[in-house]
Amino acid sequence: MHRLYLVEGLPCSGKSTTSAYVASLWKEPVCFVDEGTGDHPADYEFHALAPAGMVGEESRIVPLSSYSGEMFDRLLQYKIYDFLPWDVEKPLMLDRWRQFVASAQADTRYVFNCVLLQNPMCETMMRFGFAPEVSEGYIGEIARITEPMEPVVIYLRNEDIAASVEKASAERPGWLEGVIDYHVNGAYGKSIGAQGFDGYIQCLEERQRRELDILSRLPVRSLVVNNPQRDWAGARESIREFVGSVHTRAVVCKGEFMTLPNTS
Repeated sequence: MHRLYLVEGLPCSGKSTTSAYVASLWKEPVCFVDEGTGDHPADYEFHALAPAGMVGEESRIVPLSSYSGEMFDRLLQYKIYDFLPWDVEKPLMLDRWRQFVASAQADTRYVFNCVLLQNPMCETMMRFGFAPEVSEGYIGEIARITEPMEPVVIYLRNEDIAASVEKASAERPGWLEGVIDYHVNGAYGKSIGAQGFDGYIQCLEERQRRELDILSRLPVRSLVVNNPQRDWAGARESIREFVGSVHTRAVVCKGEFMTLPNTS
């Protein structure tokens, strides 16, 4: 049984809405975890690797949401995804995936977004500026770890990137400035001389090209939905047919695996 469904695509492509829709397509128990929950069973969102002596005798991973003030500021310097060197971060992330696969309930389908392609690419490509083969190697390791769950990827391909970002930014005050800064000042952005909004879009265009290239070689079942924002009804129908499922009851999981009984 395919027990892990991963929705991927660029920012503002509709991943959260799509993954929620995917989670609604089964009668079996479903665990849907959206991006930004802060306590993801297969990822480290807003966590830090506290060095030994800071919050305990040994080094440990801690949720930043549990701290404030001076301690928060100190821990922020060790935030996973933003400040750790790659040789420290990579094994942490792969161990997180292994823990998730080992703990996942056999009768439950899991629906995540961002964690297979977007987050790894933001690190390996945008932050560190690694070559595409390094990104592919890392993502391939995740795919191999999750192989027992028979992962499925639904990718939302977008040819209207600038328009989608502009539309979303009007609804997210302050968001655009932050993501532009992250991309143009990262290793990849600097390598191509990216500047401002146009530079950000240039980064996203190349990221999408690389992601689709990597996806084409991953040992996973996948569906690429072209420009879903132009026809959401048609996109949902193609996804429904691809998944080949019916109505389900789903629960959003935050930190613990939760299921709902099948009452149909």
